[in-house]
Amino acid sequence: MIKTLNLELVATVKRYGDTVAVDAINHKFKSGTYSCLLGPSGCGKSSTLRMIAGHEQVSEGDILLGGANITDLPPASRGTAMMFQNYALFPHISVADNVAFSQKMQGIAKPARLKRAMELLELVDMVSYADRLPDQLSGGQQQRVALARALITEPSVLLLDEPLSALDPFLRIKMRLELKRLQRELGISFIHVTHSQDEALALADDIIVMNGGKIEQAGSPRSVFNAPKTEFVAKFIGGHNVLQVKGAPVAVRADRLEVSRTTGDGGARLTAAVRDVEYLGSTVNLALEAGSAGDLTAAMSDEAFFADPIEIGTTVFLNWKPEDAHSLAA
Repeated sequence: MIKTLNLELVATVKRYGDTVAVDAINHKFKSGTYSCLLGPSGCGKSSTLRMIAGHEQVSEGDILLGGANITDLPPASRGTAMMFQNYALFPHISVADNVAFSQKMQGIAKPARLKRAMELLELVDMVSYADRLPDQLSGGQQQRVALARALITEPSVLLLDEPLSALDPFLRIKMRLELKRLQRELGISFIHVTHSQDEALALADDIIVMNGGKIEQAGSPRSVFNAPKTEFVAKFIGGHNVLQVKGAPVAVRADRLEVSRTTGDGGARLTAAVRDVEYLGSTVNLALEAGSAGDLTAAMSDEAFFADPIEIGTTVFLNWKPEDAHSLAA
């Protein structure tokens, strides 16, 4: 029976020589949730995941699972399992034997471990590929096998290091749905490292945005997207413009920026030149150059845009409602 347990980072630090990769972060991952560590390359997210897994030594601080301190335990004794970015399947043994490998190392008899491996392969819809070798599988199929292999250890927490980055866009979206389905069905915690904002917004119950080894903001996808706390989060999460209003930085969502050809009765807050037009299907993004306000983006519905198309080079006037300007930390 898989136990669902809270995982907690307590002032956790990772140093590589004089470089601080993870800077005394604190966070509690609630049991049975899907969390995404989100941030650019070098922000400390993968180092954090590898410390949780036991593949990197903690320089300072603690990692607690269900209240027990697992900081110094070896990977196999932690109650976590890690699915690596490159899947790391053994090329010379079958899919079923790959999945069963950890139980073989534990001395579990072959019939019992293969029976359990087939149960996990059924969970990821890969039973019909049980006798194949990994190089006879597509990338998406290899990923499913790697998932089954990680899950056979019955972890309380499954750790995923950029698991979708090697897949094509169509398969990436399909596997996003599969990962979320699996997490719901298993009821265990998933902690998923990604640099993709779309991926984090689509998957996570809890997004942890990292920058420079620190946690800039954590919360539900909707709260992080609608109420970024810092300029970094507003820009990295996407879909926002950062503006100076009365000397203070504010974020205005691109879809809340009103674009007009005339100033209107109340005048315009900003004037901008249209630098580019990007058609995205249901929306059209305008790349704007707004003088001292810098480069901005406005998102219009395709219906509104094509009712009166705006050409590159056109001067437009920008407004937004006061309630759509969200204050940021200085």
